[in-house]
Amino acid sequence: RSSVKRLMMYQQGCFAGGTVLRLAKDLAENNRGARVLVVCSEITAVTFRGPSDTHLDSLVGQALFGDGAAAIIVGADPIPEIEKPLFEVVSAAQTILPDSDGAIDGHLREVGLTFHLLKDVPGLISKNIEKSLNEAFQPLGISDWNS
Repeated sequence: RSSVKRLMMYQQGCFAGGTVLRLAKDLAENNRGARVLVVCSEITAVTFRGPSDTHLDSLVGQALFGDGAAAIIVGADPIPEIEKPLFEVVSAAQTILPDSDGAIDGHLREVGLTFHLLKDVPGLISKNIEKSLNEAFQPLGISDWNS
């Protein structure tokens, strides 16, 4: 249909999840009656290869990440007679952690897509998770995210 609007995002990796939910929420809320079909897939098979003597850390990404797909319909102002929302998207955002430049690194090379995770990644996340949660929930008036 000519009324269908399409937006494609490529090579976004982990960043795509929050971004696509934020965009779908914005589209649904700003286009009365709109329903946004979100389809995401991640194909990491292009990263699978034998270990490199110079980059054994590339095995970590191959062990952690795999192929996957998901779909969801996002709307605003549900029609009670025909729609039964299961969840509500209240907010979606991303943040860049301090001192994380190069912590997760990807490149497209002759051998395919390569990515490396520094051993500091778990520490970077654990040092910043509470601050990130506080910043995400503060505008919503939530001070205890466990309740």
